Amino acid sequence: MLILGFESSCDETGVALYDTERGLLSHALHSQVAMHAEFGGVVPELASRDHIRRALPLTELVLKQANKTLKDIDGIAYTQGPGLAGALLVGTSIAQSLAFSLGIPSVGVHHLEGHLLAPLLEENPPQFPFVALLVSGGHSQLMRVNGIGEYELLGDTLDDAAGEAFDKTAKLLGLGYPGGPALAKLATQGKAQFKLPRPMLNSKDLNFSFSGLKTAVLTLVNKHQPLTDEVRKDIAWEFQEAATEILTTKCMAALRETGLDNLVVSGGVGANTRLRERLNAATKKKLCKVSYPRLEFCTDNGAMIAFAGAMRLKTHATGLEHSSADLQTNSHTASGAYAFSVKPRWDLADLTKP
Repeated sequence: MLILGFESSCDETGVALYDTERGLLSHALHSQVAMHAEFGGVVPELASRDHIRRALPLTELVLKQANKTLKDIDGIAYTQGPGLAGALLVGTSIAQSLAFSLGIPSVGVHHLEGHLLAPLLEENPPQFPFVALLVSGGHSQLMRVNGIGEYELLGDTLDDAAGEAFDKTAKLLGLGYPGGPALAKLATQGKAQFKLPRPMLNSKDLNFSFSGLKTAVLTLVNKHQPLTDEVRKDIAWEFQEAATEILTTKCMAALRETGLDNLVVSGGVGANTRLRERLNAATKKKLCKVSYPRLEFCTDNGAMIAFAGAMRLKTHATGLEHSSADLQTNSHTASGAYAFSVKPRWDLADLTKP
């Protein structure tokens, strides 16, 4: 089964081809970072317009790379949510139009499920069940993953997510957009001079809180005005130490509580080098295994959507129904209408089978 996948939830346009027998055949990505950098963050209207410009040329590119044509495609997957409504509508409308014109099924994919399953694209994928740390955008969650569509929420953020805390701290330090990678780079030049709090580090649950950490950075920044380059580096170093210690501690607690020995880390913050160092050391000490997607699949991409959609369509084809997938068979309705929708707000827990 050959699946074409579209990702357009925010500021990156991703397209990919995934074959259920041969694996990932091709993928292409266009990032809008340079365009949004001028404004210090994502401008939704500009994001939507750029997706319109990029989606079809990227589709032609991945087809050419894989030596395939539209007639070879068996199904189409697209990010249905969560994300920016306008951006989601671009990918969804293109995917649904293509599926309708080709007479093939399409499936709406949850963006976070794409991230959650991205490590399964690797040569030696993790085996179910596993604990997953999902740190993408405004989400910091710990999940127990028993299989495709079988997700149990173990812990969630009570306020800011880790990625948001990285970006907001970067802004306080006068760094550019995107803030997270810029802060991580600056942190490599810092040293242990300051001490920031580790919110909920020793709580008896698996939830997170990063708002207080960000506020503590603000207090520190105000105290040391005007900021010197050395102070900036040292604050960045300590912030990263605090955030990665919290994430690592909660991950190890989740492994203990579930009795599992397999950890998966997904999402943009999962690319952070210091976080990987901590998790690698902690899991090795406890004789556990940790898996990550390759760096290019930590951020938004079409490959993870094509893969998640392929798993959904494959499940449907075998007659095993999942309530989570918004599957369209493109059969003509009595009214002649072909309706589709996007889900800017969509809880990952909604994907769990009843």
